Amino acid sequence: MIKLLIVEDSKVVSEYLQYIFSQDKQIEVIGTVTTGKQAIDFVKANKPDVITMDVDMPEMDGLEATRQIMSTTPVPILVVTASRNAREVNTSIEALAAGALAVVEKPVGINHPKAEELSRKLVNLVKIMSEVSVVTRKRRVSVVSQPTVKAKTPPDQINIGKPSIVAIGVSSGGPQTLQVVLSKISHNFPAPILVVQHIAPGFISGLVSWLQKIVNIPVSVAQPDETIVPGHIYFAPDNLQMGVTPSGKILLEKPDKEGGFCPSIAHLYKRVTDSFGSKALGIILTGMGSDGAEELKQMHDKGAITIAQSKESSLIFGIPGVAIQIGAATHVLSDEEICMLLYEIEKNNM
Repeated sequence: MIKLLIVEDSKVVSEYLQYIFSQDKQIEVIGTVTTGKQAIDFVKANKPDVITMDVDMPEMDGLEATRQIMSTTPVPILVVTASRNAREVNTSIEALAAGALAVVEKPVGINHPKAEELSRKLVNLVKIMSEVSVVTRKRRVSVVSQPTVKAKTPPDQINIGKPSIVAIGVSSGGPQTLQVVLSKISHNFPAPILVVQHIAPGFISGLVSWLQKIVNIPVSVAQPDETIVPGHIYFAPDNLQMGVTPSGKILLEKPDKEGGFCPSIAHLYKRVTDSFGSKALGIILTGMGSDGAEELKQMHDKGAITIAQSKESSLIFGIPGVAIQIGAATHVLSDEEICMLLYEIEKNNM
């Protein structure tokens, strides 16, 4: 039985969430609280398996509650928010960086045509999060300070040279991992970097804005037909598949079928392989599912260097695990080793 704590200051929303989770026999709601402070006290006394965390609450918001819980008694946290305004989006992204595993929108009313689908997704996420082992997160003085990365040189045999493009795919746990992976490179990096991050619609701009404050390399949401340049990171926008032409222009396309991920890591890898072949560097980071694993294998088979994040450093060893299992990864590295690998590429090509 999965023991769930609901942190939500709206009585109506809290009762609706309780109703949704009560429909699944594997989940037991062991408590409901209305403030971040109450959540901290409840976790210390009862240790739930998973927490659904509201963002905007009186007394203490979801960000500060997440920070304190993850630095003292870590529990898998799923941020559930109703708003996409800039303040709450930024707070949600910072909560992810502080240790929360994912962010989702609050489920719509019971009479909404997508109510059943969204409720099922929320329940499934809670089940997945209950299986994640989380670790204590040391508190930082400032959320914009860069992470300390151990000076660990990647294995000597990794000789990438100068890639023409870097394609990164990442899902759950992305903001924390990207904070580490991108922390040492700058505008001098010799190749453009394209990233697909699985995240709830409406949150990618907030993630980009947050990264702009903490990394030394330009970061933006990709624009249609934009010419990519070295030393710049481009994130796929909401609801569009991102690719690139051989001449280095961004291709944004509507999904060709319903369902599945959009943007998808698979689509990015396929387009990058078609356009750059063995000159690409493919990296798959933490996340659930298998999106992009097969396409990373195709990139590998075309002669490209491909990196999968190690089990020990992945918050969720889903996609990287599948990639490793099918032989898609040339090398398996921790997030810190990937960081140092990118730094070595920059240093060796200046």
